[in-house]
Parts: sequence; structure tokens; C-alpha cells
Amino acid sequence: MAKSKPSPAKTAPNPDRAALVRVGERVGARLSADPAIARIPVEQAELFTLPGFLSPGECDRFTAMIDSVAKPSTLYSTSYDSGARTSYSGDVDPADPFVRMVTRRLDDLLGLDGSWGETVQGQRYEAGQEFKLHCDWFPTDSEYWATESNQGGQRSWTAMIYLSDVAEGGATEFPYLDFSSWPQRGSLLVWNNMSPDGEPNIMTLHAGNPVVRGTKYIITKWYRTRPWGVNP
Repeated sequence: MAKSKPSPAKTAPNPDRAALVRVGERVGARLSADPAIARIPVEQAELFTLPGFLSPGECDRFTAMIDSVAKPSTLYSTSYDSGARTSYSGDVDPADPFVRMVTRRLDDLLGLDGSWGETVQGQRYEAGQEFKLHCDWFPTDSEYWATESNQGGQRSWTAMIYLSDVAEGGATEFPYLDFSSWPQRGSLLVWNNMSPDGEPNIMTLHAGNPVVRGTKYIITKWYRTRPWGVNP
């Protein structure tokens, strides 16, 4: 059974609200109209999946890139030693022609300007490693919100691609939606971090469950509300 919806997060006024409504409606309609993309049948959030977005060879290429840059993962407010995020991660080179080609495919699929996307981050989870419950959106009452607001604003959509199958464990779990996505090599999972009203959607709370056997590789691209890294 899915957990009941929690109380809304206490946040400061959301200056990106109107823009997030427009982005949510546009991307949601685009993905829903694509016959190759399946919408996950949940009511409180927008999630979509597309198997085979990357070929096995493309997955292998990204895996090698991740191994070359991966370091202990970090968070804004906690350290690696806290145990909240025990994977290894690193940004792949955005100037690499292969990375540019794949990110362009993602941009085109969602219909979003590539300048709105953060640098693609690769993550590696070995046996026992996990990313505990979290949301991808930024609380607007956090100490780091002023910085993020000035470099692209709120995270609107998340695009995550599994680069490897996992023998056991490693699911991406959305407990409030009673939904788990199991690693499938080359498969894309996309979700809207906002509610239809443009406010952060607490129902998108999710976790990267511990890997039991095998190694989980993923890449993630987060899209903002306006060009990333550019002051308004």
C-alpha cells in the first residue's frame, strides 16, 4: 500500500510557479503524445518510462565515463559519512561529442531547451550502497535556495537512465506512489518534480534502494526553469 500523502512542505514563496506550470503542461503533453513512451499509472505525479532509450554500447560507454570520474557522492546539507547517499558519482564531460549527442536526444524528447539542463551526472552503486529518501526539487526556504534561484531556478523535470541491469536490489522507489522502478539497461525514467499548480510535489519523494548483488550504474539530468548557471 502507498503511504498517505504527507503535509505539504513548508517553503517560501515560489517565484518560478507560473513558469513551472507552463513547463509541466508542455512536457507532460509531449510525452503523453509519444506512442513509444508509457505513463506510469499513478494519480499524484507524472512519471513516464521509455525502454531502450540507450543501446547496450551507449550504456557501456557511459559506464566507463562514470568509472573515470566517480567520487563519493555529496549532498547540500549532509556528508558522505552520514549514510544518506553512499554511492559514487561525478559529472561527465559536457563537451564530449557522445555526451552532447545523448543530451540532445533527451532535450528533443522532452521538448526542453538544452541550456535549461544541468550537466549530466553519473552514479555508481555497489553492493550495500543506496540513496535514501529525498526529493529532487529545492526547498525554497533552504539556505542554498538564493544561489539556485540565481542559476536556473527550480528543478522542473528529472530524466534518469539505467545503464546496467542489477542482479538483486537497487530499485528506484516512490513510496507515496506505491511504485518502484527496477534497473533495466538502457531504460529511461522521467518525472515532473512539480504538482500541476507549479508547487514542489512531495509525492515525488524517492529513494535509490540498496543494491544487494551486482552494480548499478545510472546517469541523471535535471532540468531547471530557465537557463542553468545564468543569472536572471
